[in-house]
Amino acid sequence: MNEAAAREVVLVQAFETAAPTPPSWSDEDRLWATRLARADTGADDVQSFVVRRARHAMQRLGPREPAAAAWLARRLWRWRWIAWAALAGAALGVLADSIGGSQRINLLAPPLWAVLLWNVVVYVVLLGHGLARLLTRKTQPGALVKLTERVLRVGRSLPGLGSVSASASGSAKALQGFASRWLRISAPLSAARAATLLHAAAAALALGLIGGLYLRGLVLDYRAAWESTFLSAPNAQAILASLLAPAVAISGIALPDAAAFEAMRSVHGSAQNGAPAAPWIHLLALTLALAVVLPRAVLALWSAARAHWLARHVVLPLEGPYFQQLARAARGDVARVFVAPYASTPDAAAGVALRVLLARALGDALQIEFAPTTAFGAEDEPGAGMNPPPGSTLAIALFDLAATPEAENQGRFARRLAAHAPTLVLIDEVAFAERFRADPDRLMQRREAWRALAAALGTTPVFVGGEPAGDAGARSLTLALRSPVHVAS
Repeated sequence: MNEAAAREVVLVQAFETAAPTPPSWSDEDRLWATRLARADTGADDVQSFVVRRARHAMQRLGPREPAAAAWLARRLWRWRWIAWAALAGAALGVLADSIGGSQRINLLAPPLWAVLLWNVVVYVVLLGHGLARLLTRKTQPGALVKLTERVLRVGRSLPGLGSVSASASGSAKALQGFASRWLRISAPLSAARAATLLHAAAAALALGLIGGLYLRGLVLDYRAAWESTFLSAPNAQAILASLLAPAVAISGIALPDAAAFEAMRSVHGSAQNGAPAAPWIHLLALTLALAVVLPRAVLALWSAARAHWLARHVVLPLEGPYFQQLARAARGDVARVFVAPYASTPDAAAGVALRVLLARALGDALQIEFAPTTAFGAEDEPGAGMNPPPGSTLAIALFDLAATPEAENQGRFARRLAAHAPTLVLIDEVAFAERFRADPDRLMQRREAWRALAAALGTTPVFVGGEPAGDAGARSLTLALRSPVHVAS
């Protein structure tokens, strides 16, 4: 999907997953958008369904959230920025005096060598990073992507989203969630665009330096010389011959012989001015063009092409809980959840809290089936509440916070359940939280014990009933859905 469609999808996702629910987006709105999208697309084309649904949703959400609608309408990239970056780089290069007021070029240490060295370092880093990714086959974000994420995170609120009107409407949480999600999703695209600007500016800077040399050379008499405490004339000549070899081969300009090179040596306190610098300026300019201008221009074109492709192929986490819920809505499916209590039967309040929490991730039309409670120590008995019906979307091992978690009992129960269906670990803390309301440390210690057990199972625990379902519970549920209990090998 393209960038514009992805931004709409992420914005609607932020409003539908925000806690508390923003007043600008209701359940009736959500069902209305789903119904229209299902009429527009087929059940098998989930991506088209998601895009069409977001487009319909914005027909209602846009007028209610002018700050978000204004940001969606804003163009985040303009190709003419490349021209501006190149113009700025060229102007800086022309204005920079790369030789200095002495009008004498020290051939062993002109500032242009620093420019060349810096660009060589950039090429080595880029090549090393590319080879490392190729050899390790890793898909982690590169250094430029990570840097772009950090830079963009400074403005996480995004232009216009931190306005008073947004806060007053009760949608600040949704807008912040939208900004955070978009930063992560768009980081590769933003990095490609940033690389385009940087490479274009670097190439233009080198062109500006070359142009500045020739412009000053028209009205000033530059002289070429060299000096060194440790190098002899043959050594210095060999170094320059190696560095300038490509330019010499292309231009046909021959370097001076050893005697002429010795005559160019500058000694402290000597009045010798050196040799005419025109041939050396030609060689330095050609070297700069070959080592900086050409490679950077190619890299800028490559980055621009990659940014153009990424802008039309934005990747959204369609395997995540929110998009899986939309996929079921597109097919008209209903999420079926199998809840297996262990050692304690949940009360009505825990059941209600469980449904409210699951509905946010799986949809309002979900079906929940409770199995008979498995007695403590009976997890190895045949049929001990661990047979989800065929077609179950999810299984839940439901424990009581009052129980002491043990890998041999609760852990084994969860792993056996995970052998039949993707399984989450949910902790009912209603009774325990009520009993130890005046002792929050006790509550925290018991939660930490359950977190340790869940970590050993490869998942994240979800606590239900102690507090109203909010951001913490929703985040825990999202993490748990991404990484359910590992099946015992």
